[in-house]
Amino acid sequence: MEIKELERVADSLNDSFHHAVELLKKTLEAKGKIVVVGIGKSGNIGHKIAATLNSTGSTAVVLNSQNALHGDLGILSDGDAVIALSYSGETTELLDLLPFIKRSHVSIIGITGKAQSTLETHSDATLLTEIQREACPLNLAPTSSSTAMLVMGDALAMVLLEARGFTEKDFSRFHPGGALGRALLTKVSDIMRSEEQMATISPEDTVHDALSAMSQARSGACVIQSDDGTLAGIFTHGDFARSFQENPDIGTQAVKHLMTANPVTLHSDSLAAEAVNTISSHRIDDIVVLDTEGKPVGLVDTQDFARLKLI
Repeated sequence: MEIKELERVADSLNDSFHHAVELLKKTLEAKGKIVVVGIGKSGNIGHKIAATLNSTGSTAVVLNSQNALHGDLGILSDGDAVIALSYSGETTELLDLLPFIKRSHVSIIGITGKAQSTLETHSDATLLTEIQREACPLNLAPTSSSTAMLVMGDALAMVLLEARGFTEKDFSRFHPGGALGRALLTKVSDIMRSEEQMATISPEDTVHDALSAMSQARSGACVIQSDDGTLAGIFTHGDFARSFQENPDIGTQAVKHLMTANPVTLHSDSLAAEAVNTISSHRIDDIVVLDTEGKPVGLVDTQDFARLKLI
């Protein structure tokens, strides 16, 4: 039910959405802030919208419509932009507040489900989230309507993010304590296994040698390094298991015949986030880390991600 209603809302988007983004972008460029106004369920949605805006570099605060009439309106400054939330567009507390908001010389973006409502009349840009039916069996509890309002707020935040050139580096500054922030602030050199924790053998060494090196390093992979120090390949427990099924007597074979040549690699100064994405996209468990000369200096193991709180 809610998915169908969201599709309907998406199909109704028009130039008013782009106008709203431009108003918000202009406000932020002028060092103003975004004030999200609502009450009840709309107020709850407003908190999430403001949180998303803040986490993506768009300064936002939440203003309760009722409290605003008793002093909190002082949070509003000339040059700010207001996102006003009311599905009916006729919420009494919000309508009582609108005349005072307009005196502050701010832009008003209304998010409402009702065209030609009072909120739309007083808004500089209106984003309609009209739905035909709530997900509630009684068609009473705000469900589809509140979801549509939330999704519209997310859409605003994401398009605004792109319009302002917000980057992963910017994102990491606002999320230093979470897994995303750590992954964007941490380098591969900080999380890789190196020295005695990195199993390393030569191409001529045997499979037995590889298993022994992996056991000593407590690793699921072994880096195969040529005599000149360059990377020749990688051999993993998975490679051993697959080869063992075909030939149980592989222990004395040279690992060069069973290794994966030209494995996936990363540079030591790459971000941990790239390592997480690379392992996910290639569906592998280990990545060989190279230095500036292209020589292996470490190994990233997916088993370390949880311990390092990168996922």
